[in-house]
Amino acid sequence: MSFAKPLSLRPNPAAAPIGTAMVLAAGLGKRMRPLTATRPKPLVEVAGKPLLDHVLDRLRDAGIGRVVVNVHYLADALEAHLKRKASDLDIRISDERGLLLETGGGVARALPLIPDERFLIANSDNLWVDGPVDAISLLADRWDDATMDALLLLVPLARANCHSGLGDFHMDANGRIARRRPSKVAPFVYTGIQLVSKRLFTDLPEGPFGFMLLWERAMAAGRAFGLVHQGLWFDVGTPPAIGRTEALLGRT
Repeated sequence: MSFAKPLSLRPNPAAAPIGTAMVLAAGLGKRMRPLTATRPKPLVEVAGKPLLDHVLDRLRDAGIGRVVVNVHYLADALEAHLKRKASDLDIRISDERGLLLETGGGVARALPLIPDERFLIANSDNLWVDGPVDAISLLADRWDDATMDALLLLVPLARANCHSGLGDFHMDANGRIARRRPSKVAPFVYTGIQLVSKRLFTDLPEGPFGFMLLWERAMAAGRAFGLVHQGLWFDVGTPPAIGRTEALLGRT
């Protein structure tokens, strides 16, 4: 598979650094019950530390110092954890205690806290291990502001550990993505990590909405792209997935 911009396994020093990341941490964690009865899902531990801390470590490794975190369910616990464990980062809280806004609505609500025109978004409930080069650096290298509004990190369905879905996207030879058709299988799974432009957030609906609304607009305009993750990825969405993830990590 070829790309309009050739991929390298070394980060491009000329690529603009990513200054801000938003971590989505406001979900109810229903699939992770009963573990989320008394703690938010981002604080469920996998391989010795909370899922949220795994994400924050990857952001530190990539040199990102400003992190926006949205909160809703058991928000006080999340804020207290961030004060204890992330004092080295510029943490900005987007408070959704009054209304859970879903993925797209949550980021839209947080935009005033994000000074950059291009920024990273990461789910707090997926765990990834970088390949030869960290995934965030590869996203920054691949980004082309002239042609992209969204660049999604994808993993082949065959390598989507602990994931039970049918895939999310198709991808053409230039990296443009298309949504999986109903009842069909798609070869790539969205990892929960993406680089986006604020251009994606125009003419927004009121209230909660998911990212698919924004991606579909970008796909229709030919401005939604994918990048294949070079390392490991785990969908840690249920209690049984924790043990499977830890077992697979123990073999690496």
